[in-house]
Amino acid sequence: MLYLSTRGQSPAVSAARALLAGAAPDGGLYLPERYPDLSDLADGECEGEDYAALAARVFRALLPGLDDRGLEEAACAAYGPAFDLPGIAPLVPVGDSFVLELSHGPTAAFKDLALQALPRLMALAREKTDQGEGYLVLTATSGDTGSAAMRGFLDLPGFRVLVFYPERGVSAVQLAQMTRMPGDNVRAVGIRGNFDEAQSGVKRAFLELGAALPSGVRLSSANSINIGRLVPQIVYYIAAIRRLRKIGALKAGQRAHFAVPSGNFGDIFAGWMAGRMGLPVGMLVCASNANSVLRDFLETGVYDRRRALKKTLSPSMDILVSSNLERLLYEASGRDGARVAAWMRGLSEEGRYRVDGGTLAAVRAQFSGFSSDDGQALAAMGQVWRRCGYLMDPHTAAAWLGQQALQGEEGPRVVLSTASPFKFSYAALRALGHSPLRDDLSLPARLAQVAGLSLPPGLRGLEDRPVLHGEVIDSGDIVRRVRQEAETWRG
Repeated sequence: MLYLSTRGQSPAVSAARALLAGAAPDGGLYLPERYPDLSDLADGECEGEDYAALAARVFRALLPGLDDRGLEEAACAAYGPAFDLPGIAPLVPVGDSFVLELSHGPTAAFKDLALQALPRLMALAREKTDQGEGYLVLTATSGDTGSAAMRGFLDLPGFRVLVFYPERGVSAVQLAQMTRMPGDNVRAVGIRGNFDEAQSGVKRAFLELGAALPSGVRLSSANSINIGRLVPQIVYYIAAIRRLRKIGALKAGQRAHFAVPSGNFGDIFAGWMAGRMGLPVGMLVCASNANSVLRDFLETGVYDRRRALKKTLSPSMDILVSSNLERLLYEASGRDGARVAAWMRGLSEEGRYRVDGGTLAAVRAQFSGFSSDDGQALAAMGQVWRRCGYLMDPHTAAAWLGQQALQGEEGPRVVLSTASPFKFSYAALRALGHSPLRDDLSLPARLAQVAGLSLPPGLRGLEDRPVLHGEVIDSGDIVRRVRQEAETWRG
């Protein structure tokens, strides 16, 4: 099985090449030429099969050509002691719904589910292709991807990670996780700007530096433009469905519906991929904060980034250019790469595009949009805590509210919980009726005391670690900084 570009102007490549390249040469994103049938994985939890074993089965199906034993070892290493629960992604009943907890990894956010696996998958791909090359892995982050990528690639031979984050656009905990991360092969650089500017700078680096790097250095990405981010995310949708089947909450003929906090659209598209491979995935609610560009598109068919970015209490969704929507448009348009390329050109040159009616209808057959503001998120967090004794972060609260778009749908509702509330203690304390003066590293311990909960292992002692990455640059200097990193590494 080969991988194709969503813009149709690049040759098909192997899974290994797609993993290492990140994006296609024509600027498109890779998708498999066909989707294997994994419907047999929906039939409850197999006796003796743990999360790692399930992940290995998905990896083998979607990443052919990589060593089977290596994939099994990668899954076991990824989903092992780094997680604080053996179930990896537990499904918790809350009220009349279920919450899929994805925050039990080393950085307490859902990005760990992919970024504990991606480096190992890329290492396997490097062994198969050009092991003499070194890969400079570029990452733009709105908060959680940065620390998860740094943690995942930590001390991995042949790889160096350069993370760009908005200096004033992340929470205190997210900032500390990145700037205090040890490791000789990882760097975090703040930019004077927002996430979209960080993401744009990284894309420019790919376009401008491809042939201008030192010999032996190639660029790759740990962002969700890399298909290796989405493949591991498919696993937890399947795990949730298997668990629902086992406990009798998902009956024969029913489908499970998922509400997903969405910024860059990768997490929710992984759910679509699970459904495309035969899993009983129903409606997918794309839950946004006050930056409602995705909801507006799902309602109108017009994607328009020409608006002011709003800073919110859910900063990981403070995004106006949602990269992975391109993958859905490719599928919804009948894999018409030329149309996708034209839409993306319109977004780049004019700041907007409009899809045709047929494509929009195909999108809306399974996706709906919902947005809420900070006040609504805080109210939901407080209400769920008082009624159910369950504390969620503001991103998860957006998805909880997004369930409203699922009224009348038969089958269980699953809310994806994408981060620990301790990563956003300022918001959580406000939701519980307290009034912290500012967002700082004293708040997680205060929240633990107020709520009577334990800090996640990965966040303990964070305030005692030294700051190791204090560099801040203008967003226009990202390409120069990437070139400098490559030359320093191979100089």
